Amino acid sequence: MTELVLTLISAALLNNLVLHWPLGVDPLLASSRRQVHALGLATLCLMVIVGVIGYAVWHWLLVPLQLQALRLFVFLPLSVLLIAPLVKRLARWLPNLPFDGLWPLLLGNAGVLGLALINAQIDKGLLHATALSLGAGLGFWLVLGLFNDLRERSADNDIPLPFRGLPIDLIGAGLIAVIFLGFSGLIKT
Repeated sequence: MTELVLTLISAALLNNLVLHWPLGVDPLLASSRRQVHALGLATLCLMVIVGVIGYAVWHWLLVPLQLQALRLFVFLPLSVLLIAPLVKRLARWLPNLPFDGLWPLLLGNAGVLGLALINAQIDKGLLHATALSLGAGLGFWLVLGLFNDLRERSADNDIPLPFRGLPIDLIGAGLIAVIFLGFSGLIKT
């Protein structure tokens, strides 16, 4: 049980898919201010579903049939085909959140595919894959919220002309990554 909690915390704070592994940066930079929580929730749900189903397909189908080399060709369509039904269902359950226009952002999120590949590579069990998927989704949502807050705060400041737009966003993302690096002493192995 302790290992599952440490995996969840590690995936959310220490080995964040956006900051530690450069996966899922495109939706971070392309998301609008009003879609932050809708994108975070949709990505969290998609990561958990793809992580669990991907691990089950890997462990109970690809490995017994010795088709491990096809993991990319199985995980990519799995993550793409689950986006539209997930967004429709979330929009029906939570009509107050703006889920329209999230399909391209979820499609371009390499963190979902990377998570499925990491779960297959680690192969520590279904509960570990679930904890890793949940932690990665929560970590993405946390970074998305922090980055949105940083964008709102920097929009009102007097920023020199060469640094406006994407350069200040990348500098801010780098500073958030350095802050998250401070959590590395939290868990000692």
